[in-house]
Amino acid sequence: MTTSLQEVQRYTQNLQKEIDGAALYAVLERKETRPEMQTVYRRLAESEERHAQFWREKISAAGARLPEIRPTGRARVLIWLAQRFGPQFILPTVTSNEKADSNAYAGQPEAETAVMSAEERAHARLLSAASGGDGVSGSIVAETEGRHRSSGGNALRAAVLGANDGLVSNLSLVMGVAGAELAGRGILITGLAGLLAGAGSMALGEWLSVQSSRELYERQIGIERDELAANPEEEAEELALIYQAKGLPEARARELAHSLLANKATALDTLAREELGIDPDELGGSAWEAALTSFFLFAVGAIIPVVPFIFSSGMTAVYISVVISALGLFGIGSAITLMTGRSIWFSGSRQVLFGLVAAGLTYGIGRLIGVSIGG
Repeated sequence: MTTSLQEVQRYTQNLQKEIDGAALYAVLERKETRPEMQTVYRRLAESEERHAQFWREKISAAGARLPEIRPTGRARVLIWLAQRFGPQFILPTVTSNEKADSNAYAGQPEAETAVMSAEERAHARLLSAASGGDGVSGSIVAETEGRHRSSGGNALRAAVLGANDGLVSNLSLVMGVAGAELAGRGILITGLAGLLAGAGSMALGEWLSVQSSRELYERQIGIERDELAANPEEEAEELALIYQAKGLPEARARELAHSLLANKATALDTLAREELGIDPDELGGSAWEAALTSFFLFAVGAIIPVVPFIFSSGMTAVYISVVISALGLFGIGSAITLMTGRSIWFSGSRQVLFGLVAAGLTYGIGRLIGVSIGG
């Protein structure tokens, strides 16, 4: 039976996806410092490589030339982020993408794809299985499955959204005062004031959010400490139930719980991670670091529409501001694809559209107000 060009293209697309996954998990394994997570990443990389080999063989059997496929740009960006900031930085994004890709083989005719689809869906369950055999703690399983997102993992999302907030809000502000025909110097001062006000507000809000979370976590850990001191047997029973829910036999769960709580140095740490889903070493991260990061990211986005008014004025500055802001919006939309997996052109164009619509509305309102006041 002759294989159609469309089928070969489908084989190639499937191969690309598996190569991306294998390359990413291989890097995560190398950068990971925890032996149990290294085991998880190695098994995931081996699974993706097996799938990739299947599609290579399908392409060769179809009589087509086996293409030289390298990781996509999106995969390379995630790899770079993992190498620069560590696996936890991108872990929630990778986990979300893995879940989104779990149905990628649905409806494909090859019998083997049913097995592949099951293996893709089982990648998260692989971590739960490793908690019994390879010693992966419940907090790591929860972290990788996305139930408790780490502050490092959310940093990518916060970075993108912080820059987007600064760019869209200050572009709208600048266009509003430009529509009111404010002088170029006045627009520049307004834009810089908007940058400082917005960045300061974002930083304060982020500090309050993280500091409140830290205080809440400290209180929860304090309560757990008191309960452990007052009734250690009850805490051991609760911990055993958690391990049973993860699939351990009752006897093994009780043995593991009592063994962990017998060590006074690590008992509270274990309960915080397993029962509360809290990492006592981080407690949600540093409030000051979060505030400064939020300030910087907002400012990076907010300065873009202001820059042309430093060197120019009038409608020339307005046009340049709109153009470079559109480029910035497209870049932010492209960065969002790291989390969503959508097309770069789709996400980038959507971001440009929404940002320019907001700027157009404020420009029109500013124009009306300027005319009515000047009239």
